[in-house]
Amino acid sequence: MRILFFLAILLFISGCAESVSLANIAEFKPVGFWYGLWHGIILPVAWITSLFSENTAIYAVYNNGAWYDTGFILGIGVSIALKTGADGIFRRFMKKKAES
Repeated sequence: MRILFFLAILLFISGCAESVSLANIAEFKPVGFWYGLWHGIILPVAWITSLFSENTAIYAVYNNGAWYDTGFILGIGVSIALKTGADGIFRRFMKKKAES
């Protein structure tokens, strides 16, 4: 149940993701730190979606280098922290409910 809730939240948030075709990529500036952070946060949902869709990528290839990578790694950490925190809150809630 917790995993479904977490995935539902990530799916809802990932609806904001932008899709750019390779033919149009030259018109955009390379993505930086903030996009990397966002892509790291939505990585679990993007990865699952990429298993079923050829048009979904989990990493923006057209990036500015180290800053994007730093944001991506930090975003993965945020994603893990959100899941771990949600698990802890759920456990405390269930423990209080069981004690009542």
